[in-house]
Amino acid sequence: MTGSNHTITQSSDLLLRALVELRDTFAATQEHLPAESLEDFSRLFEGGNRLEAMLARATADIDNHDLMNIFAAIRGYAELLQEDLDAQQVQLSDSLARLLKALQSAQPGSGKSRDSGDKRVIESEPGYILAVDDLKENRELVARNLSRIGHFVVTAASGEEALRALEQSDVDVVLLVLLMPGMDGREVLRRIKEHPDWRATPVIVISGQQDMDGIIECIEAGADDYLFKPFNQVLLQARIKAGIERKRWHDREEQYRQQLERNEKFIRATFGRYLSDEIVTDILERPEGLELGGDLRRVTIMMSDIRGFTTLSEHLAPAQVVTMLNRYLGAMTDIIMAHQGTIDEFIGDAILAVFGAPQHRDDDADRAVSCALEMQAAMAQINEVNEAEGLPVIKTGIALNTGDVIAGNIGSERRSKYGFVGHAMNVTSRIEDLTAGGGILVSDSTLQSLKGDFLVGDCQELKVKGIEESIVVHQILGSAL
Repeated sequence: MTGSNHTITQSSDLLLRALVELRDTFAATQEHLPAESLEDFSRLFEGGNRLEAMLARATADIDNHDLMNIFAAIRGYAELLQEDLDAQQVQLSDSLARLLKALQSAQPGSGKSRDSGDKRVIESEPGYILAVDDLKENRELVARNLSRIGHFVVTAASGEEALRALEQSDVDVVLLVLLMPGMDGREVLRRIKEHPDWRATPVIVISGQQDMDGIIECIEAGADDYLFKPFNQVLLQARIKAGIERKRWHDREEQYRQQLERNEKFIRATFGRYLSDEIVTDILERPEGLELGGDLRRVTIMMSDIRGFTTLSEHLAPAQVVTMLNRYLGAMTDIIMAHQGTIDEFIGDAILAVFGAPQHRDDDADRAVSCALEMQAAMAQINEVNEAEGLPVIKTGIALNTGDVIAGNIGSERRSKYGFVGHAMNVTSRIEDLTAGGGILVSDSTLQSLKGDFLVGDCQELKVKGIEESIVVHQILGSAL
């Protein structure tokens, strides 16, 4: 017989007498008790019968885990009944007190008696608690205690049942007994912490064995807390509260992360219609590069337009107009994005794009001119398809101008867009009015901004409506390379 079991048997007579006394007192007074108390006494006596059977094996070693389970059940129901009994049940209350004292004396390694009269309730946000214990009395006791203070408790009698419960519900805290037949608590803990949807769920391990190696093993496996049987109910409430708070913080963080992902998808879907993938990725990785709300930017503006499109469309069916326009805009969009331009908007058959916002690069003007040249070159293939389908040949004029604009969110609180305003936009529009089909005109400011070599044609100074100063424009014939 072990030393701890010897201690138990020394106090067994006192403990058994306390149980007999309680049964007798209960038998004499039970008709005055509510149904809930009768059920609690039934659970207490079931544990008492199990304890008596164990103590009767005087010459055999007593399993400490089983003993702590029984102690926990009896003690828990005794304390619960003491709290629930009214002032008139003096005899029952005294018998329960003597039973608790006898349990304390018989419990191995009990040391200083805990305060079983602690009636405090730890205020906590209601949580969804999973209590896993192979002993029915302990499961029901935990459920009773935690339900009384507002928690919703579901129980499981095995590791397999616990995993099924986790699959069915979003659990806030798991109370997990280590030693169970079949799948033990360590295996359940491992599976919880390996599961992507469960790993953040706090797990409080409960054991009747004060084994330091076991504690370390569980902590290393991911356990959030540890309690020994029999445990103080107030302490359990405090641990549950801490676990719920951790779970809530994780849930909020997860919701925030998901919102960020949704925002990123929205940004990609929105800006991806107007910007290259490279620029969108850069904005997301360096959000400081996108300063919304309006700021002054030096940009190169591009405006292209199909010459005589209104007249052409008058002689075509609506479906043919849409087909021809979509083919043209689709091809031009791909080219603009390939040159890292920002499409501001489509205005009928016109395209307004900007190079230099939301991201500035030293070669904005060069990329804009190269883009215009490629757009004009692509018209040959577009027209080849148009002719094959019986559609007219189309020609475009492209204007480029470099200047300062205000870039930012433009519109109202209900509807806004990332756009551009400023005198440079008006100048570009006026230059575009002067372009011939297949031609590219750039302002003097754009020409001065170029770093590469391009073939430049005629230069002319123009006076245009609505602009006081003269505009100097140059014809771009191609790349010098």
